[in-house]
Amino acid sequence: MSQHGCVKCGSTNANQKEVSMTGTGLSKMFDVQNNQFLVVYCEDCGYSEFYNKQASKGSNILDLFFG
Repeated sequence: MSQHGCVKCGSTNANQKEVSMTGTGLSKMFDVQNNQFLVVYCEDCGYSEFYNKQASKGSNILDLFFG
């Protein structure tokens, strides 16, 4: 059975944002945000999924979210 839309509410209203985060150790201590992610989120219920930006090049992240 193929699922389409948000896994929580079934909505097809989604959007994406880019976010950066610190890692551990020195990068955290000096607030170096070297980890980049794409966040795909449901605009209706707020459910979110994080994808590593470097690993997701060349693919459509919204297609991954909707199956």
